[in-house]
Amino acid sequence: MHTRTFSRRVAGTLVAAVAALPLLTAQSAAAHPLAPGTGRPVPEPTVRPGLLLTVSDARHTLVRGVRLLCEPVPHGRHPRAAEACAALDRAGGDPAALRAAPGFCTLRYAPVTVTAEGTHRGKHVSWRKTYPNACAMQRATGPLFAF
Repeated sequence: MHTRTFSRRVAGTLVAAVAALPLLTAQSAAAHPLAPGTGRPVPEPTVRPGLLLTVSDARHTLVRGVRLLCEPVPHGRHPRAAEACAALDRAGGDPAALRAAPGFCTLRYAPVTVTAEGTHRGKHVSWRKTYPNACAMQRATGPLFAF
């Protein structure tokens, strides 16, 4: 008698699992879309840590760029990484909130565009600004774009 009850429970569990299989497969397919024509899952995009900082001229051709890494400690190819990370920390990770240095710049118009894309301390950053010249950019951004 005990064996029959056990067999019925196993059979009931098996029927429930088979019934749920299409639901599990549908959720899996939605979570991992398939590449057209291959039937293979599309790989997740790789997110590199840190911020990619760029400085470009009026024609928006890349003049220079560097990746700033602040975690776990400031490192990477940025020549003033510790200062740049500290400035970003004081600004709450928002380049627009950096404190401008006092001083004057010439009125020469030679636009410079800077960008910051990536993450800072787990916060997504996507920022772009054009300054009238390199001096104005340096005053406004301090060590962040000093590379």
